[in-house]
Amino acid sequence: MADMEVMDMVTSRRYTRPNFNLLLLTILQLGLNLHTVEGVWPLPQTFTSSTERYPLSPQAFYFGYGSQSAAQQGCSVLDAAFKRYFSLIFPDYLSASYVLQFNEGKPFTLEICVERDDCDSYPNEDSSERYNLSVSAGQASLNAETVWGAVRGLETFSQLVYQDDFGSYFVNKTEIEDFPRFQFRGILLDTSRHYLPVQAILKTLDAMAYSKFNVFHWHIVDDPSFPYQSRTFPDLSSKGAFHPMTHIYTQSDVKRVISHARLRGIRVLPEFDSPGHTKSWGKGQSDLLTPCYKAGTPSGTFGPVNPTLPSTYKFMASLFQEVSSVFPDSYIHLGGDEVDFTCWRSNPDVRAFMQKMGFGGDFTKLEAFYMESIMNITSALNKTSIVWQDVFDYHERVSMNFVSFLLQHHHVFVRFDCNAWFRNYTASNEEFFVKV
Repeated sequence: MADMEVMDMVTSRRYTRPNFNLLLLTILQLGLNLHTVEGVWPLPQTFTSSTERYPLSPQAFYFGYGSQSAAQQGCSVLDAAFKRYFSLIFPDYLSASYVLQFNEGKPFTLEICVERDDCDSYPNEDSSERYNLSVSAGQASLNAETVWGAVRGLETFSQLVYQDDFGSYFVNKTEIEDFPRFQFRGILLDTSRHYLPVQAILKTLDAMAYSKFNVFHWHIVDDPSFPYQSRTFPDLSSKGAFHPMTHIYTQSDVKRVISHARLRGIRVLPEFDSPGHTKSWGKGQSDLLTPCYKAGTPSGTFGPVNPTLPSTYKFMASLFQEVSSVFPDSYIHLGGDEVDFTCWRSNPDVRAFMQKMGFGGDFTKLEAFYMESIMNITSALNKTSIVWQDVFDYHERVSMNFVSFLLQHHHVFVRFDCNAWFRNYTASNEEFFVKV
């Protein structure tokens, strides 16, 4: 009798266990259906997400242009973005593990409509990145003023899609209205002190797009090396780079970086810092740097760019004419920071020039003279100059026309503090910090 009771209990449990598993599965399924997406980065201006969700299938997912969209098929920016984001939304599509569990679902279309056809242009400081995104059953609509806003909206949509424990894709019912709080959101790479292969720069641009950064500040040359290969002055890189073949950026490399950035709505802001930070320049351009003196005789060392020679400004005009043609952005960074006046002070020709110009012994006036001359060169090339905070600190010593030029053209002043924070002063006097 006891054995029979044990058998009955085992039999009973054997039949009731599937019911318990079914109940557990149902509870889990209900829990999964309550999933909401809160990880959109950066957080949109307005973001409403429901627990109602819709299945997505790679083989039944489509991008499309709205009938009223100014941009249509053939738009280089959006066509490339569709291909790129399909892979980001469905990262394991066509992998062996996914094909085995794939079930084709109902069609889902993400329709894009933009107000302006700026498919062949470059993003600029005035480009609108505003977009609205609405996700509902079987469709999502993405509306933007420009293709750059549409690219930001595609990034947001890719972040809304998620997979459950079984590998199925879903997106929740969502309403988003978004625009950037800060128009200038940049990352700086110093490729002079630490040469970076082009592929590493491209990966950085990809990462910037994931976080909706829109300015790549390319600190391309500095004291240690001059990797930019100039058409006009080839000796700058052949003699000033770490290696004249392996550690340079050819014209083709630069175009590739700019093209990669453009398709992601990222501006490329080049920096050619002077008069300081130019030791590598002097290796390929004689008479550009100031000869330093010791006890009244040349020491054989060199300091910042020589601001007293007409040949200096002739060289700079030719170099920046080339740079302006290579880099399409309307802004160019001229540096102007951390100028050591020791060499200038030691040079008798520099001191004589200062007396002639009425600068006395104030070397900040000499730097201001140089920077104003360089900015006049870039202004004639229809470029707006950006300088480091040091130049701005000298504003009381510079002519009012120079200060007015800075303010009227809405120059962006960015300061790099030693504690590894970027400080960006916005037009409304707000400060935007990004730690790196």
